[in-house]
Amino acid sequence: MKAVRFHEFGDPQVLRYEDVETPTPGPGQVRLRVAATTFNSVEGNIRAGYMQGPIPVALPHTPGLDVAGTVDALGEGVSGWAVGDAVIGFLPMVGDGAAAELALAPAEALAAAPTSIPLTDAAALPLVGLTAWQALFEHAGLKAGQRILVNGASGAVGGYAVQLAHEAGAHVIATADQRSRQHVLDLGADEVVDHAATEVAAAIDQPVDVLLNLAPIEPQTFAALAARVADGGVVVSTTVWMPAPGDEARGVRAIDLYVRSDADQLAGLVERVDRGELRVDVAHRVPLADLVDVHTQAAAGTLSGKVVVLAPDA
Repeated sequence: MKAVRFHEFGDPQVLRYEDVETPTPGPGQVRLRVAATTFNSVEGNIRAGYMQGPIPVALPHTPGLDVAGTVDALGEGVSGWAVGDAVIGFLPMVGDGAAAELALAPAEALAAAPTSIPLTDAAALPLVGLTAWQALFEHAGLKAGQRILVNGASGAVGGYAVQLAHEAGAHVIATADQRSRQHVLDLGADEVVDHAATEVAAAIDQPVDVLLNLAPIEPQTFAALAARVADGGVVVSTTVWMPAPGDEARGVRAIDLYVRSDADQLAGLVERVDRGELRVDVAHRVPLADLVDVHTQAAAGTLSGKVVVLAPDA
């Protein structure tokens, strides 16, 4: 079968589109015929070798943390799934991923795929959708009537965060540039601050209960935003290389978010997609053989929007 792998850490050119052996599912695993995977920024850092401490992958390694596909074979002890079932999942970061025709997945990590959107597009939901859900409800405990600032709302996680926070009844303040302003409003933001033209902290006229930071910002900017969080509030950040600033004296908690796979939460997100309450946005769809180009654009800072990577014959 075909897969993309890297045999050494380095720039995007270490990625190879090559023939590999067909994997055999072990106990508790299923083999999936991949419809699509995606690109997530952490995968560029893994490939470059920056994450060998927290995410020690073995070489050669196949990227692709998100997967959408159909069950192709069952490992020993697997129940609840049958060959042909359409599923999605967030795969373990340290194992081989779904940038291949066939991929292995823990059965417990999978959820039935949405039926209201193409299976390939459903690959854009697991990792970023779970990140948004866990940030808002597990860590921030967001409730109706609260005020939340989503910094980096025009990104993939931000899009889901805005939608979910709006659905929860929160007042959503989002940062976005002029190109993304209307899109973020359409997702449910109540206010949009143009981060390219305005100092965001100065534009927040009332304290917020939750600050969700999804963007790489300078420490002093992060501290200024955190100062706009009300006493007893919370700062949640996905930029784990720069610790979230809290304020113990004011009871402001600081949480650095490490997303985890959770099939029950993912199934809940799927239900929202199929009820029309959660929109899955895909900016680009590219063939698996072009994954090196996606990594190259990401490394150059020119990649925008969520990219779905299509398996051969998908």
